[in-house]
Amino acid sequence: MTADGIVGEFLALKAETDADLLAMQCGDFYEFFAEDAEFVGDELDLKVSEKSSHGSTYPMAGVPVDDLTPYLKALVERGYRVAVADQYETDDGHAREITRIVTPGTLLETTDPTAQFLAAVVDVDDRYGLALADVTTGEFLVTTTASAAEVEAELHRFDPAEVLPGPTVRDDALLDRGETTAPVIDYDDAAFAPGRAERRLRDHFGAGALDSVGLADRAGVAAAGAVLAYVEETGVGVLDALTRLGTYDTGDHLDLDATTQRNLELTETMHGEREGSLLATVDHTVTSAGGRRLREWLTRPRRDRDVIDRRIDSVAALVEAALARDRVREVLDDAYDLERLAARATSGSADATDLLSIRDTLDVLPALGEAVADSRLEDSPLPAIVDRPNRERAASLRAELDAALAPDPPGTVTEGGLFQRGYDDELDDLIDRYEAAREWLDGLADREKARTGITHLQVDRNKTDGYYIQVGNSETDAVPESYREIKTLKNSKRYTTDELAEREREVLRLEEARGDLEYDLFCELRERVADHTELLQDVGRTLATVDALASLATHAASHDWTRPEVVAPGPLVVEAGRHPVVETTTDFVPNDLHLDTDRGFLLVTGPNMSGKSTYMRQAALITLLAQAGSFVPARAATVGVVDGIYTRVGALDELAGGRSTFMVEMEELSNILHSATEESLVVLDEVGRGTATYDGISIAWATTEYIHNEVGCKCLFATHYHELTTLADHLPRVENVHVAVAGDGGDDGDITFLRTVEDGPTDRSYGVHVADLAGVPDPVVERSRDVLDRLREDRAIEARGAGTSDGTTQAVFDLGSGDFQRTEEDDEEPLDPATESVLAELQETSVAETSPVDLMARVREWQGRLDGEE
Repeated sequence: MTADGIVGEFLALKAETDADLLAMQCGDFYEFFAEDAEFVGDELDLKVSEKSSHGSTYPMAGVPVDDLTPYLKALVERGYRVAVADQYETDDGHAREITRIVTPGTLLETTDPTAQFLAAVVDVDDRYGLALADVTTGEFLVTTTASAAEVEAELHRFDPAEVLPGPTVRDDALLDRGETTAPVIDYDDAAFAPGRAERRLRDHFGAGALDSVGLADRAGVAAAGAVLAYVEETGVGVLDALTRLGTYDTGDHLDLDATTQRNLELTETMHGEREGSLLATVDHTVTSAGGRRLREWLTRPRRDRDVIDRRIDSVAALVEAALARDRVREVLDDAYDLERLAARATSGSADATDLLSIRDTLDVLPALGEAVADSRLEDSPLPAIVDRPNRERAASLRAELDAALAPDPPGTVTEGGLFQRGYDDELDDLIDRYEAAREWLDGLADREKARTGITHLQVDRNKTDGYYIQVGNSETDAVPESYREIKTLKNSKRYTTDELAEREREVLRLEEARGDLEYDLFCELRERVADHTELLQDVGRTLATVDALASLATHAASHDWTRPEVVAPGPLVVEAGRHPVVETTTDFVPNDLHLDTDRGFLLVTGPNMSGKSTYMRQAALITLLAQAGSFVPARAATVGVVDGIYTRVGALDELAGGRSTFMVEMEELSNILHSATEESLVVLDEVGRGTATYDGISIAWATTEYIHNEVGCKCLFATHYHELTTLADHLPRVENVHVAVAGDGGDDGDITFLRTVEDGPTDRSYGVHVADLAGVPDPVVERSRDVLDRLREDRAIEARGAGTSDGTTQAVFDLGSGDFQRTEEDDEEPLDPATESVLAELQETSVAETSPVDLMARVREWQGRLDGEE
């Protein structure tokens, strides 16, 4: 395909950028050409045309200039980076240049209510720096750590829209482990240089900004500077939205690694869906900002008792005062997303409707103050929360906006009608002259009818002819000589006059002058609003905080949750606890839990499908909810503050990365054993099941000893290795609990899972029964029961095959050797004395009454004797 001049210019501009797509302005349209046109045609359902020029044919798709923004949002929210080339006039005609690159991390006009973080990760001096900026709200956070696992956890927690890895991080495995699905952008290495980054930060935030927030680590400085450079390079005006730099310490919050966040399904289920997650279950917020705040609390629970207690006190007050709670939520329902509106004002992209939304949301603050002044809320922390923003400054800004803006302003800021009368004297004078001119024009038709006697006469205006007098054909002979014909239509003619033309020029001059003046006045007003960005952010955060608290209270009140007693440090004691998500979908059987310094490690046994995993997860979620500042699903609960929750629950093969199920399991276990402290809560749902039985038991056994003896944390460990239950007799903090079953599980398989957790180990496994429930064919189930009975009775197992008439091969599985041994019924050789001696001892040995250690020692002795060893 040979491209003409326009396409050649398009392709040349496209080559200048690494963006996925280019929208190039061509007059009143933004056009996509060539492959880009075909792509957006499929992605956005745009019509693709074939345009021929200079003998060339190429695909083309376009959108009007004024309609580009929604198409940009649609593309960027799907993860694409779009360059925009604007057209400008020159002495030789016009030219085009790329003016911005709209990316997932720098899109201000997003319709997604969740946070849109741009993240940068660097590795400097063996420390990781992580910077996270949400340009839609102005939030800018920086942290540093020596732990790659903490970086993975933070990336999973913040779920960035775009990631900038530093030069030494691009090949780091932490970006390849599925902790983020965001686009990873290879950005300019120079932007990550600590010296250049520091100068950029000081230029933007002020010379003393780094010292005031305690940002001295070169890794953190490098990450934050790279974010600023990227935002400045890609977004027009977006950089101004970042007004406040903040640092945070991951140690201030509960340590939740990425695996634990997934396993507990905090924000999405294992299948990647929001519905069914903890957040979706407890989210009753009425504002977008409130939803973001609640998500933050659930993914970053606190360790600070004061913070936790203030939240729980607030939730408790709202639970008890139902009418006041409803009034609070009713007031908040009128609030817009103030943090995002402030960012739009700061970046210069806010229109009059945005400023009206700011005005209306500022009006919510005093109304919320009145709502929390209710007698049942006045002694809670809520009044102090609402009083944090400067109420007087907020009221003053609200009054200024109310006095300035028209109730129903136009959709663009370049045409008149933005302001009310009395706002500006010069504007009022222009409006008076404009309305006088319009009044003359509005009355012209009646005056001309009366003067000329023409009845079919009207005065109108359009873009082509301007103002005109239209007369029906039946009366055109009566028009005055002063009328000059400008157009002939089928049933009428259009005319103008010298006076009408002069009045039209006056109206156009006044319209242009009014539009220019109102635009200037609006920009000045928007800048004054932008000067109040910190105030608007404070108000926005306050409204979001109260909304999140009211959401937790709403769920607690409607689901009979209770206030936890939070102690630090202390036990985890739960009476009639429930799983916060599962209880909403089924009739739930509550269970008690008791973990303390003397009873700190529970070995949980019982059948598959009986509820072991749910029991352990609910323990973790109750702890997490309490430290997030929420009520919990239980009759009563005492929760000792933990520094981290670590889980290992199942695993999937990651074959693309060369990691099997068992390798993933062992890596997760390794992270837990290295990271957990005596103040942590560990939940292990099976360890060692992905390998051979003896290997698995050995790993599970050693893990139990290590956590008990070395780590000393609270732990729940579900296992099918019943051999582990004997450890409760030897390790003082280990106790056995099991999920009860009714029925003996005999040949008819008639058992019932009671889902009640009781002390002591389970008496057996019920795997064959579960296979039956799952619909495994009857012959397999029956054969399984036969093999199981033989194993329990220490009898040999014949291997059934098709090699003989009765379907049974002449081979048996020897439990002593672990091998199949072929035999001939008619030619059996007598056993030697050593073998007979071992068999006799084997028959006399009770597997149930012999500890695993002693049993393994005997097996080694028997094997040695059979091998002829002394």
